[in-house]
Amino acid sequence: MINKPSIYVVKLRRNLLPILFLAFTFCLLIFSKSNLPAVKSGLLLWANSVVPSLFPFFVATELLMHTNMVSQLGNILTPFMKPFFNIRGEGAFAFIMGIISGYPVGAKIACHFRQNNICSKEECERLLSFTNNSGPLFIIGTVGILMFKNTTIGILLFITHLLACLTVGLIFRYWKRNSHTFLQNMISNGSHQQKKSASFSNLGEILAESITNSISTILLIGGFVVIFSSIISILKASGILNSITVLLSPLFQSLSIDTNFIPGLLTGLLEITNGLNSISSIACKKLSLNILFTAFLLGFGGISILLQVWSITSKTDLSIKPYLYGKLLHGILATFYTYLFMTVFPFFNFDL
Repeated sequence: MINKPSIYVVKLRRNLLPILFLAFTFCLLIFSKSNLPAVKSGLLLWANSVVPSLFPFFVATELLMHTNMVSQLGNILTPFMKPFFNIRGEGAFAFIMGIISGYPVGAKIACHFRQNNICSKEECERLLSFTNNSGPLFIIGTVGILMFKNTTIGILLFITHLLACLTVGLIFRYWKRNSHTFLQNMISNGSHQQKKSASFSNLGEILAESITNSISTILLIGGFVVIFSSIISILKASGILNSITVLLSPLFQSLSIDTNFIPGLLTGLLEITNGLNSISSIACKKLSLNILFTAFLLGFGGISILLQVWSITSKTDLSIKPYLYGKLLHGILATFYTYLFMTVFPFFNFDL
């Protein structure tokens, strides 16, 4: 009789995922009326925003991987990357492309480095913590101009996002600092694999391979966008999101924060684009609150992107932990830097 509770716990753990998947399937049927428009909205979001902004960068990144750009950056930027981030110079390629392109390019390149033995396991995990970021096109264009109708807000959010990213990289230079793998020593001796080098003779083959790999990644992102659009729709239709809002309302009221931010924040923790759109549309006398919540969500990225990165890292021996810790820290630091800028510089104070 004493062992029965522990047996029930073990059985629950074993059956938790099947139960969740079954519940999700039933919810798709029960809430199909509200779910179908949400799926269509997710597909439109992916087709109109994600594909045009990310797909060309995916192809460009794949093409650059077939050149000597990575090794050239490594030779030039090792004096910068090693002291600051404890990563060999080749890691600068992941950092630069992650900043320019946006989610999940930085993580994809870090995993590519690991698969091709360009960086050690520890270095790739450090890269994961700070190179997978929102791009300037999304922050300034989509968030600043389209959502907030203000370019200056977009610029502010991008500056603080970049500062937070660099700070996370500096902090995570100590990640597994004293851990050395056999592969790390092997890499130090220059023994790593390279992709087939691009030339005019094999340009068609390289371009076809780059497009194929990019299509695979963009379809993966589309799948996550659609699934999380469904999940958010189910949470709203079932009243779960409203129940959580009611539970959190006393906490927000005690902090003198408008409770209208709760649904948008919860949505953004699941899927960033829907959450940011909701938060930016809330009418509030203190616009700084909208901006601060936006800064946090841009830094954290949401569970949808976390699972996208997890699906990419699962093909390697890299741990997802540095990414999760790094993004939580990124969100907190981005919020702090944004508050600091709005306090110190009057032209960044948008309170009405």
